Amino acid sequence: MRKVDLPPVWLAAFVVLVWIASWIAPLRWAPLQIAGGVLVLVALALMAGAVVQMLAARTTVIPRRDPSRLLTGGIFAMSRNPIYLADAVLLGGLCLYWAAPWAAPLLVPAFIALINRRFIGAEEERLAALYGPAFRRYESQTRRWI
Repeated sequence: MRKVDLPPVWLAAFVVLVWIASWIAPLRWAPLQIAGGVLVLVALALMAGAVVQMLAARTTVIPRRDPSRLLTGGIFAMSRNPIYLADAVLLGGLCLYWAAPWAAPLLVPAFIALINRRFIGAEEERLAALYGPAFRRYESQTRRWI
């Protein structure tokens, strides 16, 4: 079961919930759907930027693996978890785009809480063990989400 306990799997599950919500009680309003589309594009750009930065630094993008470097610049200067932030923005954008804006205040905070509990805490402990004072300095200067 641990092999499927990955953030993209959880994101996919929440995306399915958004899709179901859009069928149960759609609330179509073009400006919200346009805003949702913009948020989806912003999320994809943020995600791609973080992945490119991690690959350029030759460090892992896979949770639960030890990173070979502590990234503190670029996108990582804005958020300690830009990919998770992108996931949450993507989820919120899909709520708007798929005409389920009422689901966003339920699903986005639930997703964030799950990611915090299942992944971020352990990742930050690992970074603190690997990079000590450098991580603690970064942690004090950069927010977990935004």
